[in-house]
Amino acid sequence: MKLFNTTSGPVVEAANEFHQIPESFTWDILFNAPDLHDLLRRGIAECSVRGAPEAAEILAPISTQEVWAAGVTYLRSKKARMDEAKDTGGGDFYDRVYAADRPELFLKATPHRVSGPGQPVRIRYDSTWNVPEPELAVAVNSRGEIIGYTIGNDMSSRDIEGQNPLYLPQAKVYDQCCGLGPCILVKDEPLPPSTAIQISIERDGETVFEGKTCLESMKRTPDELVGYLFRDNSFPTGCVLLTGTGVVPPDSFTLHPGDRVSIRIDSIGTLLNTVVRGRDMPSGMS
Repeated sequence: MKLFNTTSGPVVEAANEFHQIPESFTWDILFNAPDLHDLLRRGIAECSVRGAPEAAEILAPISTQEVWAAGVTYLRSKKARMDEAKDTGGGDFYDRVYAADRPELFLKATPHRVSGPGQPVRIRYDSTWNVPEPELAVAVNSRGEIIGYTIGNDMSSRDIEGQNPLYLPQAKVYDQCCGLGPCILVKDEPLPPSTAIQISIERDGETVFEGKTCLESMKRTPDELVGYLFRDNSFPTGCVLLTGTGVVPPDSFTLHPGDRVSIRIDSIGTLLNTVVRGRDMPSGMS
C-alpha cells in the first residue's frame, strides 16, 4: 500500500484504488499507529473511494517529523567524500567512518526545509559545486519501528563540505535542502536487496547525468542505521531517515538552476524536483 500526504488529508492507494482517510486520522496519528500496515488494510473498507491525487495536491510525506541522514554507507560515496576533502586533510575521516561500527548520522532537515514532489530544491548561492544525492528513505515511528519507505534527495554542496568536514551542516542543511516523496510505501517487511535507485538530471530538454545503484551495495542495513539513530534520542512523532547514496556525479558536474532532478525507485514511484538557486541576503541584514 502507498500512503500519500495531500492537501485534502492522507490518501491510501491499494489494489489500484485510492481511498480518502477520515479527518480524525491525521498524518502524525497514522505515522505512529501500532501496526500501520494492518490498520490501513483493515480500514480501507470504511474509507471513501476517490480519484488519484493530482500532482498539485501531493505534499511531502511528513508533518512534524524531522529528517535525518546517514553518510558514507556506500563505497562510491566514501570514495567521493575522500576525493573532495583530500586537499584539506579530511579524506581519512570518511575512510574511518566507512569501516567503523558506528555510522555517520546527522540532522538533515526540519519540516519547513523539506520540498515535496514538484516543489523546488535549492543550491546555495555561496556554493559552486552542488549535487543531488538519490537515497532510499525510511519512515520510522516514535517507537523506532520502520513503517515504510519513500524517496529522498539529499542536496549537497560538495565544495563547502570539501573545505572542511566540520562544514557539513552548512553543506547539507538549509532551506529547500531536501526533496522527499511522492508517498510512503507501507510494508511490514524490508525491501529486497535488488531494489534499484535511479536518477536522471535534465537540463534544457537534454539528459546531462544518469546513474543507478541498488540496496545490496549498502554496507549497513536500514535497521542498523535506525538502531543507532534511536540511541539516547527520541522522536515523539517519528522521523524520516535517508540511508545514504551510491550514485555520485563526476567531479566535473554541478547542478544549474532550472535542472530537473528525477529519482525513481520502482516499488515507490518517482520524485521530481526542479533546482533553484538561493539569493544573497538582502542589504541591511546581518
